[in-house]
Amino acid sequence: MEAIVNGKTIQLSEAGWLDNLEEWSEELAHEISKNEKINGLTDEHWDIINEARTYFTDNGTVCEPRAFTKLMKAKYGKDRSSQKYIYSLFPTGLIKCANKIAGLPRPKGCS
Repeated sequence: MEAIVNGKTIQLSEAGWLDNLEEWSEELAHEISKNEKINGLTDEHWDIINEARTYFTDNGTVCEPRAFTKLMKAKYGKDRSSQKYIYSLFPTGLIKCANKIAGLPRPKGCS
């Protein structure tokens, strides 16, 4: 699988995960989101994407969903932190959808 961004071909795994994490860009995030059946990334989507990327940068690993909910609650409040809220924006959730769009590595055991 591949995505074309600004005339450049970027390799993705068969499941749509970014092969080279250094190739991530906001433009690529928009392309991956189309594969995930998300029609446009809103500021709310970007808040989650950016928090996931920041956590990865700071910790060297993707954040597990329960811990991510706590991070979101501390920063954005109760209404924007539940799993239900995250699934309303990312149909297959934090791990399979938001992290993929954020250009993060596929966690072990995740299809």
